Amino acid sequence: MNKLLDLISEEMKKAFEASGYDRELGKVTLSNRPDLCEYQCNGAMAGAKLYKKAPIMIAGDVAEHCKDSDVFSSVEAVAPGFLNLKVKESFVTAYLLQMCREEKFGLDMPEHPSRIIVDYGGPNVAKPLHVGHLRSGVIGESIKRIARYAGHEVIGDIHLGDWGLQMGLIITELKERQPELVYFDENYQGEYPQDAPFTISELEEIYPTASSKSKEDAAYKERAMDATFKLQSGVRGYRALWDHIIRVSVADLKKNYQNLNVEFDLWKGESDVHDVIPGMVEYMKKEGYAYISEGALVVDVKEETDTKEIPPCMILKSDGASLYNTTDLATIMERMREYHPDRMIYLTDKRQELYFEQVFRCARKTKLVEPETELLHIGFGTMNGKDGKPFKTREGGVMRLETLIQEINDEMYRKITDNRQVDEEEARQTAKVVALSAIKYGDLSNQASKDYIFDIDKFTSFEGDTGPYILYTIVRIKSILNKIREQGGKIEGNVLREADSDSEKALMLQLTGFNAMMATAYAETAPHKICAYIYELANAFNRFYHETKIVTEENEEKKSGWVALLLLTRDVLETCIDVLGFSAPERM
Repeated sequence: MNKLLDLISEEMKKAFEASGYDRELGKVTLSNRPDLCEYQCNGAMAGAKLYKKAPIMIAGDVAEHCKDSDVFSSVEAVAPGFLNLKVKESFVTAYLLQMCREEKFGLDMPEHPSRIIVDYGGPNVAKPLHVGHLRSGVIGESIKRIARYAGHEVIGDIHLGDWGLQMGLIITELKERQPELVYFDENYQGEYPQDAPFTISELEEIYPTASSKSKEDAAYKERAMDATFKLQSGVRGYRALWDHIIRVSVADLKKNYQNLNVEFDLWKGESDVHDVIPGMVEYMKKEGYAYISEGALVVDVKEETDTKEIPPCMILKSDGASLYNTTDLATIMERMREYHPDRMIYLTDKRQELYFEQVFRCARKTKLVEPETELLHIGFGTMNGKDGKPFKTREGGVMRLETLIQEINDEMYRKITDNRQVDEEEARQTAKVVALSAIKYGDLSNQASKDYIFDIDKFTSFEGDTGPYILYTIVRIKSILNKIREQGGKIEGNVLREADSDSEKALMLQLTGFNAMMATAYAETAPHKICAYIYELANAFNRFYHETKIVTEENEEKKSGWVALLLLTRDVLETCIDVLGFSAPERM
């Protein structure tokens, strides 16, 4: 379905052409003075030099050719040569009626859908999720949902940190505490226990303890490195312990991500490519891409056009150990072999920009990916407290993600129950739904690359540019529809009609922008565009609501059109929040 702005531009281009001017001058944009007009065209200004004619004269000629337009209700030429445009109510209504008939409100589906892998988790096992994990999960989930809505096949991968020294540290500390465990008996040949010899709480205490010891005790670190080597070499007992660590950790991670409404299709980790690495290294050596530099195996990735130093990409350390680069490159190799993706999108802190530049260049130079395969790193900014510094607990420590979620749940519950009697269970459930909107909208309404202040008071407000305000608007629409239904009114089968007021027309115009906005949000991997759109849509609806007596309207034809408009507004808003990764309750 054509975008509304394209249709308006086409009408204006015809008017320029009919007036004897270049049709490409007829490009139309949204008005930057909505108090004067709905759309504007500045083509006459650009044509003045080309035609050696005053822009106001060109604008006047074009306006004259728009008098009998089916699109424009008014085209006004104003000094020094702008064209101020308003569109006909009938044109807007016809467009919305087509949107209602089309799947996904007329969003064009791709002729050749892409297969996309989104790598957006990245937590380490055996460690609790903290607020630093919030942005990758929230932004990544939304990008995945946007791409799916846009008609593409998307695979979300958590890409766990489940290999390397951290595993050796945990195993070493377990051995110190429980040396009698059967996993450490090298002569044991039987089956290992089904249940892990630790809980998630114990595991989360073991890792920082072991990490701290390794920094102070060289012998302890040596034992941890030896344990890592044994694990990676396939020692049975160590692999069995590792299986327990993964199983216990993943169960806890799934619970926490579920609280964020974040889902992964793949629960793979660095360990999945351990056996791929030797073959990849051999290939890079054999093809002459990799060479030894100061004992390490590296691949040069600098280019002639570089304006800054891009260091070589290290494949193996001087002791032969692999690095994050190694596992990320092996993961790219495995993904190409198993899934043949057209795009791979990585979500991490923007401070890793140089790292991904090296890895992507290395993947291209060594031909691990096809020339047309897109590799995209989306680096996000930091979530800060009101002091402008990375978000902490009141005591100054790193806040666990489940603690943050609980604090916002409690704050929303307090606001929902303040000065009124509500069912306890329903209030708790509603608070969770609204709290999630506060967290996700608070994050996603910011451009991903920018730092932002996490302000609980602001994010949980029912007024302003917040998630709860968007949900309150949706619930308001549902409440109006329920009242009409209770009065015996018809909800389904109503048809949109031409706007009767400026606020109704403004709401309808805002709805027409859905498919253009969604296409842009996908093309630019920009969830904040959706947030900006639904905030304006909610504002437009609330202005219309405050000026219109919908429930008590006696003119059934008029009321029927409004019901259809409410249904479309509700459906568009709910579609948008769904791709952002949250939902609306039935009442608040």
